[in-house]
Amino acid sequence: MSGRRGRNSAIRGPHSALTDFLAANNISAAEIRDSYRQRLERAEADAAAAAENGEGPSAQDVDEEEQAQAESSAMAAERSKKRKRDQDDAIAKIKKGKAAKKDAKKKKKKGSDDEDDSDFGFDDMYKKARKLPGQLENCEVCDKRFTVTPYSQAGPDGGLLCTPCGKEMKKEAKAQEKAAKPVVRRGRRKMESNRLDGVTNRGTKTLQQLCIEKLAKHADDIDEFGEMPEAIMDQLSAIFSKKRAMNPTTIKLFLQPDMDRVEIHEAAYLETENFDQIFAVVPNIKKLALRNCCQFKDSNMEYLIEKAKNLVDIQLLGANLVSNDMWIRLFSARGEDLRSFKTEWLDAAFDDEAVEALAACCPNLERLKLERCKRIGVSSINAIATLGKLQHLTLRFLKEIPRENLLNVILQVGKNLQTLCLENFEQPALEDDEQTDDLLLAAIHDTCHNLSKFRFTDHTECSDEGYINLFTDWDNPPLRYIDVNSTRDCDNANPEGPDDFPIGLGSEGFKAVMAHSGSRLEYLDISSCRHISYATFAQIFDGVQQYPHLQEINLSFCPIVDTTTVASIFRSCPKLKKVVTFGCFKVKDVVVPRGIVLIGAPKAQDHVMEQFGDTIMDFQKELMKEMERDSRIAGGRVIPVMG
Repeated sequence: MSGRRGRNSAIRGPHSALTDFLAANNISAAEIRDSYRQRLERAEADAAAAAENGEGPSAQDVDEEEQAQAESSAMAAERSKKRKRDQDDAIAKIKKGKAAKKDAKKKKKKGSDDEDDSDFGFDDMYKKARKLPGQLENCEVCDKRFTVTPYSQAGPDGGLLCTPCGKEMKKEAKAQEKAAKPVVRRGRRKMESNRLDGVTNRGTKTLQQLCIEKLAKHADDIDEFGEMPEAIMDQLSAIFSKKRAMNPTTIKLFLQPDMDRVEIHEAAYLETENFDQIFAVVPNIKKLALRNCCQFKDSNMEYLIEKAKNLVDIQLLGANLVSNDMWIRLFSARGEDLRSFKTEWLDAAFDDEAVEALAACCPNLERLKLERCKRIGVSSINAIATLGKLQHLTLRFLKEIPRENLLNVILQVGKNLQTLCLENFEQPALEDDEQTDDLLLAAIHDTCHNLSKFRFTDHTECSDEGYINLFTDWDNPPLRYIDVNSTRDCDNANPEGPDDFPIGLGSEGFKAVMAHSGSRLEYLDISSCRHISYATFAQIFDGVQQYPHLQEINLSFCPIVDTTTVASIFRSCPKLKKVVTFGCFKVKDVVVPRGIVLIGAPKAQDHVMEQFGDTIMDFQKELMKEMERDSRIAGGRVIPVMG
């Protein structure tokens, strides 16, 4: 097959850019080589002839040669200066081209009706084609000859730039981009996060706050905390958990042999061995609180039963790897000493049998919290009713619970309760002739007489009349904590509820709540209670009635709340610290007093609010007080201090 190749089909190698240039201009490399050789031979022959005749370079020739060298040096210096001028001109041309291009864009954006668009695009048709890599091209800015590469920059007018001009153009573009970039306020996200957590920092931070933040920032470089109060350790644990810094390395900082409580707010990054380390290092532990302990297993529970002999308070959230039999074994081994038990978010285990074992083996239990445990139901409710020493009860079931069983729990354990939290209980549908079910509130009214905290949320059957009856003539001290959010009717066909009394907390029920507990109330959550009227808010928070202990109130998704309502709350609550108004779109341009955090109002101003009286005389009195405070008294006259 190779013999069939023609005579003119010889393989040729690649040509360089210089060879292509010489061929394009009819310049022969052979002619240049022959001419150079001829000149070299002629010079050698002349030199040989001069040597035979005894002739040599004269003094005049030497002077002429030195003069030529001096002229060559001067020309080189002049060329260097010219190159510098060319570069400066190139930079100026780049800047001028950018400015012209920007002006052209502005004119193009403005536009005009008398512009002729008929020649649109014809300028681009006659532009010179861009050179390929390897070819020679003149720089568009400095007109310097250079070899085109795949990385050659395009100039302002569509040409190519040499390497120095391209770098200068890129530097100018970066400077303009940096100047045009908007300034972002750093720390804004952290400040808003702290506000949602209820943390407000006004003025200079304390030395303790600065030290705690510095410790959290350099968590990996700390060997031990040393002797610290429990309150500081709790703050550090919360900060480490929030920053996702609680890991197998930093957990050692929170374990000391003389401690009796361990609280880890975020244990998701801990391994199985770290939980065993807790009971090995802290043998006298009395309180254990682990949240999101997803790696807590049966082996850890066995080690807990063996080592933690003094444990009386257990809080395990998200411990889904502990089997049902191991829960029963825990209650059998530590039930007599157990005083508090809390668990939440359990899916695979912890069923009715485990709750029955808890009720049978833990007769001295005072605090119980069971929330979002998927496998517990009616049998668990009946078992809880046998715990006669309960003082704090929090329940949130995901299964449907009959009313009779829930009423039985209140009637059996309600007399000793100090805290009652019933959230989101699904109950069988009412009969056709029944519109509301207030029996549960009536049972609380008749049985519970020692409550200080009451949470009754996400209920869709109790009416405003039930709340009126609960808080009217209730033989219970004023509550300090009330949470009745999301108590409303979910019937979209009749969103206002029954004609007589609305579903959920309404205007009359809210009046009864504040009349009963307003004098001692510290926390109030009435979010999504949409049946409270504007007149009711104006009557309760009128600036005359004072609620001296109220520190936090949540008014989210109460559509009637506006700027005036929030300002009235500021005047009626002297110790207020936090107000939440998500979804209250009528709250605008509120001037927030110093020391109060307003969350959810996007247009709230964050500075001091001057609170004046309601009448003109009160206003004048307050104004005179301000003048006297900011002035000096001289000769019985008030002379304002300028500046």
